[in-house]
Amino acid sequence: MSHHIVEFQDVHFHYPDGTAALNGLSLRITHGESVGIVGANGSGKSTLLMHTNGFLLPQSGSITIGDQKLDKKTRQEVRKKVGLIFQNPDDQLFMPTVFDDVAFGPLNLGLSPDRVRECVHEALETVGCLGLSEKPPHHLSGGQKSAVAIASVIAMQPDILVMDEPASHLDPKSRRALINLLMHFHHTKIIASHDLDLILDVCKRCVIIKEGRVIADGPSEEMLSNRRLLEENNLELPLSLQKRDFSPGGDMDEITKLHHLLGHWAEHNSEHAKTYRDWAKKAESLGRKDLAELLLRIAEETVAMDRLFQDAMGLCR
Repeated sequence: MSHHIVEFQDVHFHYPDGTAALNGLSLRITHGESVGIVGANGSGKSTLLMHTNGFLLPQSGSITIGDQKLDKKTRQEVRKKVGLIFQNPDDQLFMPTVFDDVAFGPLNLGLSPDRVRECVHEALETVGCLGLSEKPPHHLSGGQKSAVAIASVIAMQPDILVMDEPASHLDPKSRRALINLLMHFHHTKIIASHDLDLILDVCKRCVIIKEGRVIADGPSEEMLSNRRLLEENNLELPLSLQKRDFSPGGDMDEITKLHHLLGHWAEHNSEHAKTYRDWAKKAESLGRKDLAELLLRIAEETVAMDRLFQDAMGLCR
């Protein structure tokens, strides 16, 4: 599906003070990919994201979103495809009520009042905030604000979801809820974050950037378990993969790496089972008993995998 493709070709961008933020950055993201963008502070992550929907435009090079080259003439159309969520949710919430904030985007797309109400209801229900629709945004907690900011974007049904440090204002429970939400968003996702465990959970692909260029690009499990590569780019191993008895500057051997990854997968196995049970209840409430029964079977088989994870970890020792 070409409308889900994002392609940067030799993109350069300098801020007015002369700071070179992007220096010949090239990157192609295809339909349905979940891509994590990581790098040290000042590496160009946020600048890259702001180019995806035309908030910033390249000074040289080109950006293609779907089948459209991004420029001043096309950026309004591109913004219908790309939903950008800023690091601070207060930057996106400015209306008197949560409903008004989430409705703002669909209204500007020209949708009918009935369709706008449907979009708002669906988006708030998806993020678990339907009961907050009449509350003023400034009365919400940090986690609630982040969830509503996400709802305000997904209400426009974008093909591509772009997020800058989505977990930076969240407590652990809200962070886990965000991860579960993102894992069920099946369109293209581009997420910049210092939370490398979140990237490991949500993104199958990871791009490391430094000084406005792509330094490394590959499967997240491979990129984020390479200690030497991360340290060269002022990053550390995700907490879930850290091993205290590494030799300085050393890397995990493949079996040790697998042992840590198995532990990471097992850690979230029961959470996945709970998600399947929750959806089984929703399916049953909608009269889909057949689907509910299948989801419960999936949950049971997911729980049964715990022993297999433990056996595999034992063999890695």
